[in-house]
Amino acid sequence: MNLDDIRKKIDHIDKELLALLNQRADLVHEVGVVKKRDGLQIYAPEREEALLRRLVSLSKGRLKEESIRAIYREIMSAALALEDDLKIAYLGPEGTWTHQAAIKKFGHSVGYSAQSNFADVFEQVTRRAADYGVVPIENSTEGAVSHTLDLFVDSPLHICAQILLRIENGLMAAIPREQIKTLYSHPQVFGQCRSWIHKNFPDADLVEVSSTTKAAQIAKDNASQGAAALGGKLAAELSGLTLLEENIQDRATNTTRFLVIGEKTCPATGNDRTSILFAIHDRPGSLVKALQAFDAFHINLSKIESRPSKRKDWEYIFYADLAGHCEDPKVANALEELNKHCSLVKLLGSYPDLRE
Repeated sequence: MNLDDIRKKIDHIDKELLALLNQRADLVHEVGVVKKRDGLQIYAPEREEALLRRLVSLSKGRLKEESIRAIYREIMSAALALEDDLKIAYLGPEGTWTHQAAIKKFGHSVGYSAQSNFADVFEQVTRRAADYGVVPIENSTEGAVSHTLDLFVDSPLHICAQILLRIENGLMAAIPREQIKTLYSHPQVFGQCRSWIHKNFPDADLVEVSSTTKAAQIAKDNASQGAAALGGKLAAELSGLTLLEENIQDRATNTTRFLVIGEKTCPATGNDRTSILFAIHDRPGSLVKALQAFDAFHINLSKIESRPSKRKDWEYIFYADLAGHCEDPKVANALEELNKHCSLVKLLGSYPDLRE
């Protein structure tokens, strides 16, 4: 078969694909009509993840899992845009890792609203100026993002999904490497690249800024003074900087977990994680008794963090992640037992437990 014949076959397949995609869009619209009639949310993360897993299992060709997920992410994004003027608030500015995480989850077809701080993301969703928000919760190298944890204490919002994003930082500049005197970046990025910085730029001044996008802009504006930035490819592209070196993070598996926040939590999928907040009574042994509630029902705690309550000196609130859905009988019984030993127990949400 010659090149022209191959291209004709590809053109024919593309024509069939377009026809099928339009048929799919019509069916998705019918689903949207039913959901609106019954008062259901248009976006269903539990259905989305189940669909992606099924498609991956059905594929018998050359396409890898990440490619299948990326293709169908955009197909579903286009469908969401047709059904509803979906708006996603995220910690900005444009080009941040949170922005990239939001795109990974919702695709390019929906609307995005960059917010200047964590509180504004929560507020946008609470006031229904945005349908969902995306915020970072923890990094595999640097640990928990305390600002996000603190905001959940008083917020009525729930966690409805999570996003795992591999963080691949790079050195970007508008000048040659040997002219670099100052590095700009977010504090978390400096922490993730600590060994690389010590080895490659031991004498450089490190200046912390609010985002990698801002760092890139500063590096561009102050290039003549020896400025460079650390961050992701998207920040370099948006600011017009040259990526001098890629993958400079100290750990190749450096990953950040982001949360999708909304008004409702997610139905059970059979592979779920539940997040809670709880505060114990100020009595000897209270924390031990609280944790025994999970041990009694064989519930695995995958994470526990303590934060000052900010209501009373030396009073702490615990943030915990546990295996299972809040509607699972064992989890429900464990939470009921936990209530007996706590002054506060707040369910933040149950959502699909991803392992990417």
